[in-house]
Amino acid sequence: MQIATFFSASDALLDVPAPDKTRLLKDLCARAAVTLKLDPDRIATEILNREELGSTGVGGGVAIPHSRFPDLREPFGMLARLRRSIDFNAIDGQLVDIVFLLLLPVAEGEQLNALAAVARKLRNPDTTRDLRRAADSAGLHRAMIADGS
Repeated sequence: MQIATFFSASDALLDVPAPDKTRLLKDLCARAAVTLKLDPDRIATEILNREELGSTGVGGGVAIPHSRFPDLREPFGMLARLRRSIDFNAIDGQLVDIVFLLLLPVAEGEQLNALAAVARKLRNPDTTRDLRRAADSAGLHRAMIADGS
């Protein structure tokens, strides 16, 4: 699955202020809710419940908070590069500065393909380097959807 099919340039956020993990996730969920026309509290509750099962901080300064929603027909992604790194209880203990919020439909195939595509992309050191060096939101978007990295 191509990330560009569920991640648009308008959902690439640069220098996002985040005092802590919970506030960041609530803020990102509120933004996503506007785009998707869903209840922000419901999205935030699902994302935070998923975090309670285990941190989605996957290592290397990256987190991929995600959850499934029956109202969605296709995946939705939002990328935030944080102004300052925050504690995300990541598996490697590192602070996180790149967060890709992924909201998924209940259908298994879509969910696994989208999550795998994002995880694969963000495991690539060239991608994370390019995300950290991006000068603007357009650069963030380009780095995330570029082929071959």
